[in-house]
Amino acid sequence: MEDDLKAARVGAVREEVADSLDEEMELELDEAFLERVADGVEPPNRAPTLPRAVYFRELLRLQQELVRLQDYVQVHRKRVVVLFEGRDAAGKGGVIKRITQRLNPRVCRIAALPAPSERERTQWYFQRYVAHLPAGGEIVLFDRSWYNRAGVERVMGFCTDDEYEEFFRSVPEFERMLVRSGIILVKYWFSITDEEQEFRFRMRINDPLKQWKLSPMDVQSRARWELYTRAKETMLERTHIPEAPWWVVEAVDKKRARLNCIAHLLEQVPYGAVERPPVDLPERVRHPDYERHPVPAEMHVPARY
Repeated sequence: MEDDLKAARVGAVREEVADSLDEEMELELDEAFLERVADGVEPPNRAPTLPRAVYFRELLRLQQELVRLQDYVQVHRKRVVVLFEGRDAAGKGGVIKRITQRLNPRVCRIAALPAPSERERTQWYFQRYVAHLPAGGEIVLFDRSWYNRAGVERVMGFCTDDEYEEFFRSVPEFERMLVRSGIILVKYWFSITDEEQEFRFRMRINDPLKQWKLSPMDVQSRARWELYTRAKETMLERTHIPEAPWWVVEAVDKKRARLNCIAHLLEQVPYGAVERPPVDLPERVRHPDYERHPVPAEMHVPARY
């Protein structure tokens, strides 16, 4: 019985850790590491996920489409903003990673703002976010956004009731203004269950590669699950507007969540093929007097592997 429980824990953790690593590294998982991470972790009840071969095939196909989208945005000077919101450990970072994995960071960049400074707290609330909006030919992915005020700031008491209400008065007009200016704005909420969040949190506690993700604020959010639920429901109700609707991603199954979100994002941004001139690699020019100088031994990185 004890061996069966241990096997179940390790199996669940294997799936979770594999999803957090680069796909190329997934077969390099160490059994002892998995057992350490699985210690005391109870896996939630889940429906069977996609076979890995299917997941990889679809992910690579969608990433090829993202490259086409990137090219179109760059050539036609489009401006795209995508907001990723959700509870802690809902999988926002995982889908952002898969979106940017094959793209040019000069075209598609991530905005993950820290807590506001003392100076920023005295500014217009949206001011620090405006600085990260895209220019022509850019895509910006907000890993959390101005909706912090409707979520963590509300639940943790970091804003007043007046500031909270002013946010709801302002944000629809702010987003309509962005859309009128020509920005394509897409908003995603990643939804997970109470049990799934607890599982992912306990894994982070045991995993030295992920402990940095678990902040004191994240820990407190577990005790305030219901408050966050109420705040989320109010946020979706008051900011779901025709110009910038919310889209909810069911995110208990990480693989399906990533594929569903990327496929949906591709549908929200009209794009087409961009013709590229054929690449003609020139012959290397050689000069008889060219001599490559040796690099001094002390400048080499030691060959430890």
